[in-house]
Amino acid sequence: MSDAPSMTEDGRLRPITVRIPEACRLTGIGRSKLYELIAAGEVETIKVGMITLVPMDALLRFLEARRRA
Repeated sequence: MSDAPSMTEDGRLRPITVRIPEACRLTGIGRSKLYELIAAGEVETIKVGMITLVPMDALLRFLEARRRA
C-alpha cells in the first residue's frame, strides 16, 4: 500500500474504507449478498467496535478477480 494518500481529480482524498451501505452502493451488490461474500471470505472487512468497514482495495480486488473469472 502506498504511503501517499490517493486523490480524486478534483483534489479530494479518496476513502480508504467504506461502511457496508456505501460498499453496496458503489458496487451494486445487495446488502445480503455482500454479507454472504464477507462470510465466505471473498471480501475483507475491518471491525472497529460495532462498525464494519470494507477497505476500498478489498472491493477493487474482489471486482477485478470476478472480472477475470
